[in-house]
Order: sequence, then structure tokens, then C-alpha cells
Amino acid sequence: MSLDTIVSPLILQAASAAAGHQQHPVSALYVVATPIGNMADMSLRAIHVLSLVEAVACEDTRVSAGLLQRLGLHRPLIALHEHNEESAAPQVIERLARGERVAYVSDAGTPAISDPGARLVAAVRAAGFRVVPLPGASSVVTALSAAGDVAGGGFRFAGFVSPKSAARAQDLRLLGADPGTCVLFEAPHRIEALAEALAETLPARRLTVCRELTKQFESIHTLDCAGFPAWLAADADHRRGEFVLVLHARAAGQAAPDEAGAVSTERLLRTLMAELPLKQAVALTAQVTGGARNALYEQALALRRQSSDADTETEVETGEEEAPARAEPRHPPVPTDLPPTRLPARRGRPRR
Repeated sequence: MSLDTIVSPLILQAASAAAGHQQHPVSALYVVATPIGNMADMSLRAIHVLSLVEAVACEDTRVSAGLLQRLGLHRPLIALHEHNEESAAPQVIERLARGERVAYVSDAGTPAISDPGARLVAAVRAAGFRVVPLPGASSVVTALSAAGDVAGGGFRFAGFVSPKSAARAQDLRLLGADPGTCVLFEAPHRIEALAEALAETLPARRLTVCRELTKQFESIHTLDCAGFPAWLAADADHRRGEFVLVLHARAAGQAAPDEAGAVSTERLLRTLMAELPLKQAVALTAQVTGGARNALYEQALALRRQSSDADTETEVETGEEEAPARAEPRHPPVPTDLPPTRLPARRGRPRR
């Protein structure tokens, strides 16, 4: 039996029985987590608080109106989203100053993580009012609990990376340099581009792909980043829904992406420089790696200097080891009975 089929008064009675004995101070903002897909994940305490508050500030009034309707509740709604959070915060503070309780909910999950809410919380605290958090559903924690990342001792939440290809690649290189676990979000219309970027930038890192968490068609799959594009292409359903990606902690001995990229670029440069003129080798390396030509040219010059120095050292060492020993010069015996000779005086040059 789903939450939608239960008679609303019974839900409110159960919520009151579970949380009614707790203190819920007035003039307080209640930050309420809501389900990320499955309505049955709504906590009884959250339901009880929503029945107590005088108003609900929310990310999308349409979404929150539907949530309250399912619970049999009707409360004034205050639109407070990423575009008006600072300008709408005074409305909430004004209600708190009148001694009211106000709840804030995002469309799904825990507010003020990836969704709006942080600016509202900061403004309420700055005004001297209390903020009461109500824990609940979180797609970040839900995905981590199913990832099985045994090497991870903590995690970094990155949210959405840049939608632009160059900036996205830079974001992933920075994230890949961190050896720990990282959680990413992505929308279905950009997931293929992100998959290609992950496969190119971090091919050996393990990745858990969570799609439609807590919903009817939830899927959780773990693979190497290199195989992510093929997994998406294998089934059209794999590209549907909201995505939470867990980039596993880097395995022991696995090189960071910047280190691996540097080694790969150097090897390519050395190989091409052995067969081609330097400028042509640099141009081909830039074309293959996408690196800046000026930086690659400087690197090529440095490699050539290293090679030249190494050759010089080898020649010196070889000369010392293999050169035949010189025989001592033979001089006729110096007669001892000759008269002493005088050197001619130097004119115009003082002896030093």
C-alpha cells in the first residue's frame, strides 16, 4: 500500500502520535527534507511539522502544493528559489518576527545541499531566529550507501559539473586529482556528454551509476569510467531519469589523471621527435592531446636538452673508460757536465 492510497487523516494521526510530544518552538524556520522519488520515505516528524507551521516556503509552489495535497494539508506557500532567494527571505523573517513557524522544502531531498535554502538559512540566523533541521531523504547519501566504495573514507560532493565541454574536462581533471570519493549529479540530456568526458579523463576509475533512485525503475550499476558510454548506448532506458554518480576513491597505486596525462604526452613527444622535425612533432602532439602548442613546444625543447646532456655525459664517461692509457714520453738522458745557460732577457715585458 502506497502513501497515496492511505486516508490522509490516518497519516496525520500517526505523525502526531510519533512526534507530537516533541517541542516545536515558534519563531523558527524548519528545514524539512522531502522524498526524492518515493512518497513513503516522508518521515512522520516531517509530516507533523508541516501540519504545525503557518506557512511553507518552497522551491516550486506547484510541486509543494501537490505534496501538501497528498497529506491533506493546506498552507500558504512562499515561492523561494535560486533566482529570488535573497529577495524572498525577508518575507520569511517577517513571519518569524510575528511568532510564526515556517517550513522550507525543496522539490526533492534535503534543502540547501544542491537545492536552494542556504541563503535563507543564513539570513534567518543573521536575523537572530532559530533554524531547526529535519533529516530525511538525500540522493547523495542514498547513492553512497549502495556504491560499495570500500576504499573511500569520506566523500566530496561536487553536484553538477560545467555543461561546456572544455570547462567540464577541467572540472573532471580537478576532481580526479582528489584520491577520495566524489558524488556528481547530472541531467538526462547531458549524461552522454559527461560519460564521454569521464571515459576520456578518468578511464580507470570505478564509477557507480545510480538512476531514478527510490523510484519504480531504479537502477544501480558499477563499472569503470571507460565503459560508461557503452553502457549508456546499450539500452535507451539507461539514458532516462535523474542521475547520481559516485566516483570511487582512487585505488592504491593508480596514477592521478594529471600525472598519467603528463607521462603519456611526454612519451608521445619523445616518439615523434625521434622521427620528425621538432615543430611537426609538437603540432601532431597538440592535435592528439589537445594541449597548448606553446607549452608543448617548451616541453619538447626541454626534452631535447635533456637528451643532449645525457649524450654528452655518456661520451665523457665512455672516453674515460675506454681511451687507451698513454705511454710515458721517453727523453734522452740530460748531460750533467754542460755549462749553465742563460735565457735571453725579455725587452719591454716585465717578468711576472
